[in-house]
Amino acid sequence: MSERGLLLIVSAPSGTGKTTICRQVLKAFPHLDFSVSYTTRPRRPGEEDGRDYHFISEEEFKTRIERGEFIEWVINYDHYYGTSGKDLEEKLSRGRDVMLDVEFRGAQAIKEHYPDGVFVFILPPDLRELRSRLGKRGFESPEVIERRFNQALDEIKSIFWYDYVIFNDRLDEAVETLKAIYRAEKSRRSRLEARIKDFLTRQGG
Repeated sequence: MSERGLLLIVSAPSGTGKTTICRQVLKAFPHLDFSVSYTTRPRRPGEEDGRDYHFISEEEFKTRIERGEFIEWVINYDHYYGTSGKDLEEKLSRGRDVMLDVEFRGAQAIKEHYPDGVFVFILPPDLRELRSRLGKRGFESPEVIERRFNQALDEIKSIFWYDYVIFNDRLDEAVETLKAIYRAEKSRRSRLEARIKDFLTRQGG
C-alpha cells in the first residue's frame, strides 16, 4: 500500500501572483497534482475549463452542495467556489501529492479535515504594490478593484495560523521558496515513518 500523498494548500489575496507561482512549481514537480476547483464565475481570457477551474452553472453548484460533494465552498464576489472532497481524497489515497489554490476561508475548512496539510500564504512586497497590481488586471471595474483590495486587507490578517509565509518581492525567488517548502515537507520524518520502518526491516534492524 502506498503512502498517502502530501497536501499543499496555497492562499493569497488577488493580485499577489499566486497563480503564476503555483504553475511554475507544478511544472517543476510532475508528481505534484493540482486540485482543480469548481466555480460559477465566467471564464477569463486564457483560462481553460478543467485546467484553471471546472466552470459550472450556479444551479449545478447548488446541487453539488446539497449532495455534500464539496469539502469547502464559499461565495466570493457573487460567485461560488468549491473543492471536491471526493476528487481530493482519491488523489491523496493513491499517494499523489496535491497542490490546492484556495482562499483563506476555504483553507480553514480544509484544515479541519486535513490538519497535517501544509498551509502557505503568499504576500505582495507591500500594500501599495498590491493596489497597483490589482489596477493592472484590466478586466475589472474600479469598484471591483477597490472591493478586492479591501478584502485583501482582511485576508492578510489570517496569515498567523498558516505554516509558511512567502513575500513575492521577486517572482523567481518566491517560486524557489515554495519549491523549498515542498521539498522540506516531503522529507519530514513523520511523513516517512513507513519508509523508514521498511528500510530498517530490510537492513535487519
